[in-house]
Amino acid sequence: MDFVSIRIITGDVARLVEFYERATGARATWANEDFAELRTAGATLAIGSTRTVPLFAPGSARPAENHSVITEFLVDDVDSTYKNLADFVTDVVKEPTTMPWGNRALLFRDPDGNLVNFFTPVTPEAIAKFAR
Repeated sequence: MDFVSIRIITGDVARLVEFYERATGARATWANEDFAELRTAGATLAIGSTRTVPLFAPGSARPAENHSVITEFLVDDVDSTYKNLADFVTDVVKEPTTMPWGNRALLFRDPDGNLVNFFTPVTPEAIAKFAR
């Protein structure tokens, strides 16, 4: 089994796609106005409209109510990334901090309130773990 993607359900697909395109530098591929994907080397971030939820099961997902999932992106330099995001990320939860497990991490919220972590491995162990 391979992990392929995570999907965020939102009431405003265009707004969230624009945010993630700007934050990640990845360009979205649009299937239609209700669904787009941002592909990276490791996985895909899918963004779907609330109109897609009934296709799975009515009422099974609600936008802007995530309080348990953090979407994470490996970046080359979290400190410079933080500086580049400063003009449009308005909800920084934690400025770049070196975590006990060896990553330097930046935690912020997207426009729907979902937590996003950009991180860079900085200890030899963490660097080895994420070596490509």
